[in-house]
Amino acid sequence: MATKILLVSEGSTFMVDAIAKNLTEGGFDVIKCEPIIKELKAYENDADIVLIYLGAYIENRYEDMVYLKDVCIEKEKIINVIGDKMEVSELKRYVPEGMIANYFSRPLDIKNMISVLQEVAEDADSYNRRKNILLVDDDATFLKTVKEWLSVKYRVTIVSSGMQAITYIAKNTPDLILLDYEMPVTSGPQVLEMIRSESATASIPVIFLTGKDDKASVTSVLALKPDGYILKSAGKEKLLEQIKNFFESKKAKTF
Repeated sequence: MATKILLVSEGSTFMVDAIAKNLTEGGFDVIKCEPIIKELKAYENDADIVLIYLGAYIENRYEDMVYLKDVCIEKEKIINVIGDKMEVSELKRYVPEGMIANYFSRPLDIKNMISVLQEVAEDADSYNRRKNILLVDDDATFLKTVKEWLSVKYRVTIVSSGMQAITYIAKNTPDLILLDYEMPVTSGPQVLEMIRSESATASIPVIFLTGKDDKASVTSVLALKPDGYILKSAGKEKLLEQIKNFFESKKAKTF
């Protein structure tokens, strides 16, 4: 199956059409998209690789570019950019430099760009075969730390509240949810209850993250019948080991 690439540009110029044609000949399935929120929403789930063809329009598209940035963060899309130094500098007002995988300057060497994007596609394909973990916790520091630990081996999406988790799984199906037991507004147990009450999400594995290891607390956690629990104080190696063991045991049950 051809790798899908979202080509974001204002209008369909001769150069944009030439880029789309060469990408298609290079084995890509190209989806053209205007840099406006309405169109970005329509196509945001259709490709893992985003290629932005910059132009003068970038100066007046703050909300559109911020929306695109947020989508790429949430859905872990790979951003690549075609543009001159001034256009790229303007883009960096909206999109952090660290999010941009490759810059292609004009005049454009299309052959080189295709070669680089083919490598990106191979990496993306390998990355997308990783297990996807949804990490839910209201502690920003904990989220950042654990995501760094997990991202070496897994695809990780983070949200900071129970309702954000519910919103996410309404459109996505993670291989595992790591769910903070104690959260304000919507607690871990309430989130688990909502997940289990819907047939579309009931089978998603949920492991609780808890800061309490006394017998009464552990008993309360297990009474809700999650797929396991991990102590927040366990540390990196123990956490990774428990998640690895979970996926291995799940795989073994399929044979």
